Amino acid sequence: MDARSHPIAPTAEEDTTDTLLLWVLVWSELAAFGILLAGFLLVGLVQPDAYAAARLHLDPLLAGINTLVLLTSGWQAALATRPRASLGQRRRALVNAALLGFAFVAIKLFEYSTEAGVAGDPAYGSFFELYFLVTGFHLLHVAFGALVLLIVAWRPAPGNVALITTLWHVIDLVWIVMFPLVYLV
Repeated sequence: MDARSHPIAPTAEEDTTDTLLLWVLVWSELAAFGILLAGFLLVGLVQPDAYAAARLHLDPLLAGINTLVLLTSGWQAALATRPRASLGQRRRALVNAALLGFAFVAIKLFEYSTEAGVAGDPAYGSFFELYFLVTGFHLLHVAFGALVLLIVAWRPAPGNVALITTLWHVIDLVWIVMFPLVYLV
């Protein structure tokens, strides 16, 4: 037997380092989105009339549908982490999560196309600049995360599955906070 036939188990130190790096990444993402959302809200306090007028051009129903799409994607990602999931089930769940992530991107881009025409109106203050910054930053995370889900689905090693699904759930969490603050407040 050669060395390739026996998987090498990670040492406790490697496992701890991987976990630490994952949580550093998670908390840095949460901090970045927290700062962006805080800025969005603070400017909204300074420009309440402009924000109220600008929100009339948003589509909360479409954003609500996108919320369901992203949460369903998160559910699929969670299925990939089940200990008894077969390789095929793990791959299928990751691909489904990625496809739903890409559906989120498509819906959001359609939503942007309807909002772009009014975005330059000075009557809306800084709303649309900050709106596109905050939601666009999230959109990039969804698109990149969906791509990584597909890559991990190709070779779903348990550590990689745990990493991307944890990050995917952070992306879900950010949207769950962002949705009411941007569309409903």
